[in-house]
Amino acid sequence: MPVDYDYLSKTIAALTEGEDDPIALMATIACEVHHADDRFDWTGFYRVTGPEMLKIGPYQGGHGCLTIPFSRGVCGAAARTKEVQLVPDVNAFADHIACASSTQSELVLPVFDTAGEVIAVFDIDSDQPDAFTQNDADQLAAILKRTFAATA
Repeated sequence: MPVDYDYLSKTIAALTEGEDDPIALMATIACEVHHADDRFDWTGFYRVTGPEMLKIGPYQGGHGCLTIPFSRGVCGAAARTKEVQLVPDVNAFADHIACASSTQSELVLPVFDTAGEVIAVFDIDSDQPDAFTQNDADQLAAILKRTFAATA
């Protein structure tokens, strides 16, 4: 059954109303999105913690990579290019980092602050090939934009 993005968006908005701490927001989004669909095997954030460096943040699922440079992998590509990465087959992605051998497809969205700077990426892995659609990307990008609009 596909994600009810209207319901998911309203739930996240209600849970995060008045909250401006980015870690609290990330933890809530990771939990709600992870449990919204069986396709979502690993759901979490990698935060920008230094020049060209991502570090694991709140997540749901098995362990993830602790750090990812902007120069590597799908998450690094999303941070570097500031563009959504919709990868139907991670084995065909030239520089994929296998944090979990079960990952078959991946969706990574950059997270922006009010100044338009990337503060994190939101990474969703699936153990199913070609699990994500452009609609998933668009709906999740809208949720991230609304949720992080108040953070600096």
